[in-house]
Amino acid sequence: MASQRLPVFDKFIQDVRAAWAAVPDSETRMKKTADLLRGLVKDPTMQQHCKNWPSTDGHKNLLLYEDPDYGFAINAVVRVEGAQGRAHDHAHSWTAYGVLDGEEKMERFRCLEDRRKDGYVKIELQGVSESGAGTVDLVPPFDIHAEKGALNGRSVAVIVRSERVAGKVLQGW
Repeated sequence: MASQRLPVFDKFIQDVRAAWAAVPDSETRMKKTADLLRGLVKDPTMQQHCKNWPSTDGHKNLLLYEDPDYGFAINAVVRVEGAQGRAHDHAHSWTAYGVLDGEEKMERFRCLEDRRKDGYVKIELQGVSESGAGTVDLVPPFDIHAEKGALNGRSVAVIVRSERVAGKVLQGW
């Protein structure tokens, strides 16, 4: 219910909706969304509020909002120290990861050999970036990546996807 949300989060939702109304293509929408997310994850009210969010250990997400008109979804992930995500992609969905609290690492991979029909995919690590509170990483469709959370204690990320992918195609590598 909107009345239970923080005003800064409600404003973020309204700003994202306005951006999505202004442009038709997913890439431009998500680039604008990533810019807006940078402001949200730097907000002291949001940073303080997330301190009480429960752990999402075990590949769970907190669904914060799903837009009824545009279909974008906003989740949060609360990782415990040493949490290790596995390499995956989000199929055709764009994804913006914003670190709200703590520090996380994002690993990027490229596919060297794709034999999914045989149950085999060979990938190679391309790069690693470390991010602290207030940073955002935009992941294009089919980009293979892994989030390594909570480098020095608990971490919290707000994730905006161009559409909700739970229960839909999601590639594990």
